[in-house]
Amino acid sequence: MSDTILVINAGSSSIKFQLFAVADDNTLDRVLKGQIEGIGVNPHLIAKDSEGAILKEASWPGPDVPAAPEALAKVVEFLAEHRGGKLPIAVGHRVVHGGIEFSSPTVITPHVISVLENFVPLAPLHQPNNLAPIKTIVQRLPHLPQVACFDTAFHRGHPELADRYAIPEPLYREGVRRYGFHGLSYEYIAKRLTSIAPHLARGKIIVAHLGSGASMCAIKNGCSLDSTMGFTALDGLPMGTRPGQLDAGIVLYLLQQKGMSAPEIERFLYNDCGLKGLSGISNDVRVLLLSEDARARLALDYFVHRIALMAGSLSAALEGIDGFVFTAGIGENAPAIRAAVVRRLAWLGAELDERANEQGAQVISTKASRIECLVIPTDEELMIAEHTLECLRPAHGRQAELTR
Repeated sequence: MSDTILVINAGSSSIKFQLFAVADDNTLDRVLKGQIEGIGVNPHLIAKDSEGAILKEASWPGPDVPAAPEALAKVVEFLAEHRGGKLPIAVGHRVVHGGIEFSSPTVITPHVISVLENFVPLAPLHQPNNLAPIKTIVQRLPHLPQVACFDTAFHRGHPELADRYAIPEPLYREGVRRYGFHGLSYEYIAKRLTSIAPHLARGKIIVAHLGSGASMCAIKNGCSLDSTMGFTALDGLPMGTRPGQLDAGIVLYLLQQKGMSAPEIERFLYNDCGLKGLSGISNDVRVLLLSEDARARLALDYFVHRIALMAGSLSAALEGIDGFVFTAGIGENAPAIRAAVVRRLAWLGAELDERANEQGAQVISTKASRIECLVIPTDEELMIAEHTLECLRPAHGRQAELTR
């Protein structure tokens, strides 16, 4: 039985996991993928093999799986059954914020965990949930290597002008700067382009990672130059429940005039704004596309409008544009949104191939288009697995057995 790398992407109510087999030449093959969702309410686990066949499906009462440690235990129990008790050689984790301290994937130690906990206020929806399974594994399997892979790392090579806010130097030095997020997704797209469109991989492209969380990134010759997200994951594009770019005076207004406390403002900005706040209906683009309510149309039009504005801004950062890539849940699966965006980019020379777009083709621009528009599914988990294997390469081959 081959060695494996386990990848974990933990959220507030779910844990997504994938298992990759490590071949003799250190290439990775996806063995299975799954998730346990509804943690604490209606916990449900489903796991599928690389062909999509269901390997296991199970549900439990909410009290049986109240939080991340219990959910992770269910995942480990399934893997023990499926793999005959053999542990992976390492576990790779998506961690949203790496601050100024971490610019590359990092082997997890107690010191690393303590530093990452400092960034919880900068990513309150993500960071605590990212760290929860890490801590659980440290407690239960302390000798199993773990690697943190950061969404901020890909952007750490930004020019200083792209990282700065117009605030005093001491704040910048302590880490108040533009970080950018979704870096694992952007890194994967940049790497994928080297094989499917080498001319674009060497050129100037904008990648739109459009999902419940959404951002855009200007990439030149495979490197991030600028991004729509900043100090936290609130900035830039409107998202499912987050507002995106916002006048800081609005926060002062909520604090001073509306009497909201800091925790109340945090909950409001992370949970009640974005497409949900604009539409008053849903944060789900699929629901809004099917709705005939004018507020749903307003929310979607605003979403497209802001994407178009940010595309102009990032094109200026690149000093030109050769390609535009759609990725993530909305980018990969919502042809109506893609069509609306490409039409708004006509001034840059983009021309939509309507049929290719509706069919979900890889290239959705016409041959006459001055900008090549593509749809490329992202694979953050593969990037995490590759980084994890690279970090642990000297230790590759160590074996361990699951203990129950």
